[in-house]
Amino acid sequence: MSPDSIEIHTTAVGRPPEGEGRTRRIAFLHGLFGQGKNFTSIAKALQPDFASLLVDLPNHGRSAWTERVDYEQMADAVAAELRRDIAADGPVHLVGHSMGGKVAMALTLRHPDLIDRLVVVDIAPVASSDMSEFRHLLGALDTLDLADLPSRTEADARLTELIPNRTTRGFLLQNLRSDGDGWRWQANLDLLLHDLPSIGDYVPSGGPFDNPVLWVAGERSPYITEDAEPAMRELFPRTVLVTIKGAGHWVHSEKPEAFTSALRVFLSAA
Repeated sequence: MSPDSIEIHTTAVGRPPEGEGRTRRIAFLHGLFGQGKNFTSIAKALQPDFASLLVDLPNHGRSAWTERVDYEQMADAVAAELRRDIAADGPVHLVGHSMGGKVAMALTLRHPDLIDRLVVVDIAPVASSDMSEFRHLLGALDTLDLADLPSRTEADARLTELIPNRTTRGFLLQNLRSDGDGWRWQANLDLLLHDLPSIGDYVPSGGPFDNPVLWVAGERSPYITEDAEPAMRELFPRTVLVTIKGAGHWVHSEKPEAFTSALRVFLSAA
């Protein structure tokens, strides 16, 4: 499947302010089993200084499904959409979380002309050695018998034992959609489960990208380690690492004010 033929759904938030200066346009890429709308509150908090484009990655949200999970294919498909949309008049800032962070790194290295500044959130350009948490979460969703599901409330109740955290259940169940006669997964659950090793193992390559890069870590998350720093700095020499205190892997939802502040400072700096 050609990247240009993969339909990418996006949602625009705000309009770029008039006048000269740094680019005021940001594209956001979500993580595994997320959707572009996960960054809605962040995008709104950055108004009116920045206009944002919230992107549904392939096999997620309202974007097209593919036959396999391929980071470079995803990166090229998103790049093509940016060229048609928010980056039509020049480079933009790019923010990617987790899986979306790896897509963002691949896109930046493959299409550096599109990106002014890059923000990578709680992921590193190395293979993730432990995907057991995600396998457990996606496996838990796979236990739901959608043909025998009366309501979203019942889906939440059936998952309580396997996924005790209410916030996590809510995040995952945003992908459950009613099609009138029953329920379906909006995300490509079967493919994501099957290709989970590929999702964790991918390592971006290329570069180096010489523009500024903000690398955001959650203090309580294991995904960014000292061992990963040489690989990050080889690809992105002008990397600045910021750790958000008290945050786990979902930094932007757990500590939105600190995350938004870090974005604003980094993207506005001369």
